[in-house]
Amino acid sequence: MTSPFRVGESVSKMAVFDAEAIRSFAVATGDMSPLHHDAKFASSTRFGGLIVSGGQLSALMMGMVATFLTARRVGLGLEFDFKFKKAVIAGESFTAEWKIVAMESAAKYGGDVIELEGSIVNEKGEMCVAARSRSLSFPEQMLTLS
Repeated sequence: MTSPFRVGESVSKMAVFDAEAIRSFAVATGDMSPLHHDAKFASSTRFGGLIVSGGQLSALMMGMVATFLTARRVGLGLEFDFKFKKAVIAGESFTAEWKIVAMESAAKYGGDVIELEGSIVNEKGEMCVAARSRSLSFPEQMLTLS
């Protein structure tokens, strides 16, 4: 069976998280760091304001992989690795991107293991997050994994 994906394909998304979105996500995930809640405190730090949590950035990126892969087939995330290099500040726009860098047949499941490299780059062109992912992609009729 031929894969509907090709090495070199990519998906990207521009986003901005305001203070309320940052606080809401942090509360929902139990992250009470004042860097995500207390604007006065955060403005006195090296960041100069509230910052987006790593959990929020990684959740966005994992969601992008899921949406990208399941638009054509069933997909399951196998591994994600995130390296946080620079904080994303509240109100700062950024671009999240994933690119397929390798594929290998997963004959046991009738599909492919797809490797992607990802990044988040802020509006100044600075790398904020570097990421890698491996996911399993297979036709719907192969849904039962045994």
